[in-house]
Amino acid sequence: MAAERVALLFDIDGTLITTGGAGAVSWRLAFDELYGIPADIGKFSDAGMTDPEVGRLTFVAVIGHPPSRKEFARLMERRLHYLYGAVADSGGYRVLAGVDKLLPRLIEHGYLLGLVTGNVEAAAHIKLHRARLNRFFSFGGYGSDSTDRVEVTRFALQRAALVYGEPIDPKQCLTVGDTPHDVTAAHGAGIDCLGVASGHFSVEQLREAGADFVIGSLEADLPI
Repeated sequence: MAAERVALLFDIDGTLITTGGAGAVSWRLAFDELYGIPADIGKFSDAGMTDPEVGRLTFVAVIGHPPSRKEFARLMERRLHYLYGAVADSGGYRVLAGVDKLLPRLIEHGYLLGLVTGNVEAAAHIKLHRARLNRFFSFGGYGSDSTDRVEVTRFALQRAALVYGEPIDPKQCLTVGDTPHDVTAAHGAGIDCLGVASGHFSVEQLREAGADFVIGSLEADLPI
């Protein structure tokens, strides 16, 4: 008999929202201010990577050496500084199909909702703030916890138990994401993954990546 689902862990970019490129804009502005190089993170990173990975890979590619602690701290601060404005000003920012109706309905039915994302925690909440979605998520795992997406997912699960004061088995959870990275991370933590073809990957690609369930958008019924 399958365990009853009690918690759902959502990826952000490409699953709940799209920022219309605000993330890349913020990195470009940060590198431009600090080094006079408007770096394009898309040349050096892939969808689903954590923010620290993106920052380090891009830094090495455009500056030519790994960042020192001071260099990296300055870069991350400047990136978050510019992210506020980039998200607020983005003409392409939108909440993805089904999200506005789904999240309140899940809360009403008593599900515990968390985030599992490669964004550092501050960036995650900046991105969600414009659409006022932060209120649905009282815990999460973030790119500021680990560069290993499996560990990020485990952190989210641990925090769910801390916030709600009850142990939660991985089989009682479902991760919802739009990339093969989300699938791999969920399975590494012992959690089923629902692939949503609302980002850069198709239904077929998410199935090939091993997603336990696949839907076209969050307008569809969830397997819960």
